[in-house]
Amino acid sequence: MKYTVSSLMMAASVLAMSANANAAEYDFKPYVGLDYNYTYADADEHTPKFNSLSVNVGTDYNQYFGTELFYQYSDEAKTHDYIFESKASFQAYGLDLMGYLPLGCDQEYSLIGTVGIGEYKFEEKVREIIGSSDYDDHAIGYRFGAGLQYKIDDKFSVRGLARYVKMDGIDGLDDMWEYTAGIRYNF
Repeated sequence: MKYTVSSLMMAASVLAMSANANAAEYDFKPYVGLDYNYTYADADEHTPKFNSLSVNVGTDYNQYFGTELFYQYSDEAKTHDYIFESKASFQAYGLDLMGYLPLGCDQEYSLIGTVGIGEYKFEEKVREIIGSSDYDDHAIGYRFGAGLQYKIDDKFSVRGLARYVKMDGIDGLDDMWEYTAGIRYNF
């Protein structure tokens, strides 16, 4: 799985560099960002809700296209009922392709569409009446999102996204919804 994600990251980088070569009138604009994420995971036995932070490093190749690498780290989501208690967390990293649609004359606002792939590592500790167990699991997540970005000035922008993540590789966890708010610093 690691080789799949790495190969896709390399392919997206080559695609982005070729797009940059065709957009001579637009400056290459790298940025770093920090996002707060609220994640709702749809699992068979329970529905954990995670709070997480993600760090992003990306670039805009022209006013319509960019790429972004991300690393995400969640807190522990606790769920319990009468017979068990569960504590779960996850880490993720991957690549998103970003599409922008600038709005208005000043183009301060942009609609955003994203598609990407990430590797997710889940850790869960389950305590039941009959005993306890720990689980570690990996999955590939296919990410699709939409949102809005506001450019404060040439250096700072803020954005909000809603993202659907289709999970592949973990039994009992089919998908997740993420709601993200963050800030970007452009170099």
